[in-house]
Amino acid sequence: MSNERIILGIDPGTTIMGFGLIRVINKKMEFIQLNELILSKYDNHYQKLKVIFERTIELIETHHPDEIAIEAPFFGKNVQSMLKLGRAQGVAMAAGLSRDIPITEYEPKKIKMAITGNGNASKEQVAKMLQQLLGLKELPKNLDSTDGLAAAVCHFFNSGKTIGEKSYSGWDAFVKNNEDRIGGPLTRRGGK
Repeated sequence: MSNERIILGIDPGTTIMGFGLIRVINKKMEFIQLNELILSKYDNHYQKLKVIFERTIELIETHHPDEIAIEAPFFGKNVQSMLKLGRAQGVAMAAGLSRDIPITEYEPKKIKMAITGNGNASKEQVAKMLQQLLGLKELPKNLDSTDGLAAAVCHFFNSGKTIGEKSYSGWDAFVKNNEDRIGGPLTRRGGK
């Protein structure tokens, strides 16, 4: 009996959300799909969030991933952009958590390092390396989808090594890992 799992990688965005899926069978990667969700056609930010949630649920129901790897937002100078990006990431995470799928966040430099060996690699370098690793015949014009795929491959390479990443296997795990942010264990509420 083979040890098989599917990893969904997501590069969240408010203009384009990239995603990729790989199957892991007995410690070998197999390409399933990569694509992108174009969000620029929606004027309303809340509509974009709804579409991100719905598309992520659709991917989960179609491919039944065992794990989700998501690119963590990088810190930029534009606070409004960061807020919107964080919301997009949160909505994609909520979709996975609503189906009890473990989620791991990876910093962009960590993903680039895992794929190319260089934390400052360009999108093109990451895409070319993924093409070689997974035997992709051609690359998409827009590389947001390869960024999503890169998150999945990074997670495969880092399986069992979660140092420096944040992982959540559901709401209970999130609450337990963030007791300091929500006021401690529930038993301490009300002075008990």
